[in-house]
Amino acid sequence: MKAVSVVTIKKELKHRSTEELLALCLRLSKFKKENKELLTYLLFEAHDEKGYIETVKSEIDEQFEAINTNSYFYIKKSVRKILRSIKKYARYSLKKETEVELLLHFCTVLKDFKPSITRNITLMNIYDRQIASIKKIVSGLHEDLQYDYRVKLEALED
Repeated sequence: MKAVSVVTIKKELKHRSTEELLALCLRLSKFKKENKELLTYLLFEAHDEKGYIETVKSEIDEQFEAINTNSYFYIKKSVRKILRSIKKYARYSLKKETEVELLLHFCTVLKDFKPSITRNITLMNIYDRQIASIKKIVSGLHEDLQYDYRVKLEALED
């Protein structure tokens, strides 16, 4: 079965009743964990973006604490997994400020991680790519926010 376009879906949803839309949303939430997470964000956390950011930051901290530090292989694998989850949470929000905050926190924790990431080229490359990504996103934000985030970036780069 081939999926139809978003425009077609939008037109069809306009013709549905409230009860039908509710049933469709609930049915959609049963199929994938990401759908349920997105609905949770939209219904319960979208109104409090700061609280959402703090929740995700604490989850990032927990994931970093759970990393197996026996080998750089496991560290790299875990860091990539954490980064994937950050990208997913940022995609739920659709706000660039949220993505910058989460990536800044990720880079801060990664920089202070023991054993040091400077001993591994792959981890340093991941770190450098995220710094470059933050810079790119920040350049599109409001000037006041740019200044605030650039100060934080400079602290990371020292």
